[in-house]
Amino acid sequence: MKKLLLTLAITSLSFINQVSAQEFSEQQIKQTAEIRNNALNSSLAYDILTSLTTEIGPRLPGSENDPLAVKWAQDKFNELGFDKVWLEPATFPAWRRYSESGMILAPSKQPLHLTALGGSISTPKQGISADIIYFETLDELIASPKNSAEGKIVFINYKMNRHIDGNGYGPAVKARSTGAVEAAKKGALAFMMRSVSTAHHRFAHTGGSHYQDGIKKIPTVAIANPDADQISRLVSLKKPVKVNINVQAENLGEGKTFNVIGQFNGTQNPDQYVLIGGHLDSWDLGTGALDDGAGVALTMAAAKYIADVKRPKRSIRVVLFAAEELGLWGAKAYAKKHKNDKHNIVAAAESDFGAGFIYGFQSSVDAKSLPVVRAIAKQLSPLNIKHIRANKSSNGPDLIPLRKLGGLAGFSLHTDGNDYFDYHHTADDTLDKVDPVKLQQNSAAYAVFAFMAADAKTTIKGK
Repeated sequence: MKKLLLTLAITSLSFINQVSAQEFSEQQIKQTAEIRNNALNSSLAYDILTSLTTEIGPRLPGSENDPLAVKWAQDKFNELGFDKVWLEPATFPAWRRYSESGMILAPSKQPLHLTALGGSISTPKQGISADIIYFETLDELIASPKNSAEGKIVFINYKMNRHIDGNGYGPAVKARSTGAVEAAKKGALAFMMRSVSTAHHRFAHTGGSHYQDGIKKIPTVAIANPDADQISRLVSLKKPVKVNINVQAENLGEGKTFNVIGQFNGTQNPDQYVLIGGHLDSWDLGTGALDDGAGVALTMAAAKYIADVKRPKRSIRVVLFAAEELGLWGAKAYAKKHKNDKHNIVAAAESDFGAGFIYGFQSSVDAKSLPVVRAIAKQLSPLNIKHIRANKSSNGPDLIPLRKLGGLAGFSLHTDGNDYFDYHHTADDTLDKVDPVKLQQNSAAYAVFAFMAADAKTTIKGK
């Protein structure tokens, strides 16, 4: 029996190698190896990231740095020698943070480290002072009696779990998205939540929040996790806990910005392209090094590594999406503009999960494309990247609008996110949190994937 299984395994491996040989010549495999090795020995991705975070810094859509970032990206694409560089417009709801502060007033005065959530309205100039009403989860708030929070500040203390794939983010972010709406329904004066974060440091994590037509708008903030723990302990003493939160912010109406796009043209089918990229904008607290300067830098560099060795049959397009943090506005604009030629995207992957080592490679393609996927996975294995064979990858947030159109050949290069949410959306998202060696591995992986997808004999297709 063991001998039979061994024979079957050898036969299967031989078949896979034969299929790979049909897709890629020996010369193409050598070129792939050269691209991979060049990326592993280059500082280009880190140099690009250093330039973005140093020369531009935070890039909140609608801020003064937003057009500077657009100009920086155009210039960087041209400097790297991309064949085509262009802008595509996007609109978004502009919002500006001016100041924020917090204080525990009772049972004793203690500073409260908080930040306004994106889109929050302002408090009165003196802030809002009120007792809190404590909930562990958003569902608990929703299930509470009508007017249960009348005249109070709702506080949700949901703790996010830590995991390599960041699977705790979805459950935790629900409160950030709709907490202010649900709190207002119960009569609350304001909404306050534990940061969507795995960190122990005393930084509050911002992020997008939403209001609902017909529901009163109330200020909405997140507090640092140690402060959330402190309030939890105070609540356990069975005494009223009173806080003051002060947020000064402004909604500025419709803003205008741009997706910035660079492309190396293919030699045989230039209209077809592999799409890689990240989002150019960031929150205003840090310099957006992990979210998503790393994705911007490593995909720009990956395309350059490819072009320096060989121009593939199909084009390599790097899209730096606009206004992702405020609701995927650049991604929506891109999908709308390209809905009639979406069939030209032969493969797509976005880097928007920091710059930890990539550990897994996963596809979402039709069955006829799987031999190409396996061939790519084989060339990613020297980077310690495993092939995740479940053919249903998620592809990155800015690809969601394209995915909704149907037929997208999407790929995920899974990044180790164990510590990503320690820094996510905070003042601590800065260049020093990026390991240059890990960034090199990321860029090498994207370069191998993009080159092989663009140069394969078979045109990859989505499901």
